Amino acid sequence: MDTRRLYSFIKIIDAGSITRAADILHIAQPALSQQLSALEAQFGQQLVIRSKRGVAPTEAGRTLYRHAQLILRQVDLAHAAVRVSGRAPAGSVSVGLAPYSLGAALALPLLKRVRERYPEILLHINENFGGVISEAIMTGRMDMAFIYGAGPLRGVQFEHLRTEDLFLISAGDGTREPRGNEMSLRELRGNEVSLRELERVPLLLPSRIHTVRQVVDAAFQQLALEPNVVGEVESALTLVNAVEDRLGATVLPGSAARAILDVRSLSVRRIVDPVIQVKLSMVTSDNQPLSEPALAVHDVFLELVRAFHDDPLDADPVGDKHEQ
Repeated sequence: MDTRRLYSFIKIIDAGSITRAADILHIAQPALSQQLSALEAQFGQQLVIRSKRGVAPTEAGRTLYRHAQLILRQVDLAHAAVRVSGRAPAGSVSVGLAPYSLGAALALPLLKRVRERYPEILLHINENFGGVISEAIMTGRMDMAFIYGAGPLRGVQFEHLRTEDLFLISAGDGTREPRGNEMSLRELRGNEVSLRELERVPLLLPSRIHTVRQVVDAAFQQLALEPNVVGEVESALTLVNAVEDRLGATVLPGSAARAILDVRSLSVRRIVDPVIQVKLSMVTSDNQPLSEPALAVHDVFLELVRAFHDDPLDADPVGDKHEQ
């Protein structure tokens, strides 16, 4: 197998055109077409469908595309491993961190510790990864991800690390003047809030693609209730400003709240009746082992997760800090 043909095939699929791929690769279009024909002859399958608009992969082409990415990834890892054999781990490592999770709290410590311990590792941290996580990991575009959920998911393996309760986070005396049947958070007492009480609280939540939102919606549905969502916020910075400006409250795991909000100046109440929880797991490929630098980063991340405690949330009284 000529790996150059695989690389050219990937570029053809990514570009959607043999002509554009030839320009990217700086080779003549007839030579690139010949490489594609040679691959089709080797596998005995039509790999692309040609049209005036370009090319699109067949089912066989999509299968080869996935395997070609894995093969080239393994070749790169082999080169890197041989190059640094006997030396400290070196190379590029990509880590995905779920938004609004403990990952946000550990991103900076992870970057710092890897930089100190493994200066030859180039760490790429993505807190806004989209698309299908399993595909990103299986194709080698991402080495590992710290996400909500515990699987199963095709092509990846889950390493459950932590289960967290969800909390209602709001500005000290609640939101701006309540509307209609909305509840003023001044009416709440103590460090807990029931789901039925929460129904009347104006909420700022991530969109339905996020696991936190899905878990919250599912809890409401089980009690035949409807959350009062007044805004869907994808940006952590916007969420911080909106909560502090009393435009609404939000629901987050405790660790995520501490990562993006100054919880000491806010009201933090555990949601009960029922308690709502999310699971956090480390996800890696089920098809290929982690490279040496990726294993090093994986171990550092586990150290940070195990050393992380909930003390900052529990150290101060939970509940209204402005009721006096």
